[in-house]
Amino acid sequence: MKPEQVQKIIADGIPCEGLSVQGDDNYPKALIVSSQFVGKSRVQRQQMVNALLKPYFDSGELHSLQMQTMTPDEWSAARG
Repeated sequence: MKPEQVQKIIADGIPCEGLSVQGDDNYPKALIVSSQFVGKSRVQRQQMVNALLKPYFDSGELHSLQMQTMTPDEWSAARG
């Protein structure tokens, strides 16, 4: 599955203040910044994203996704 397709699925399912999916078709990497993550653990955030992509994991279209999930405040702090 192309990174652009993964990005569209995430964007359609979670309101994002920032979203970037890069890499190749086999090993995409996502940076997801969303206020939906406020108050959620890293595991809970990843579960939200994985739930959106579950049909694609189950069908084998998507094999893996490396993701970094952040709130807008975390993203601002990380950028300095």
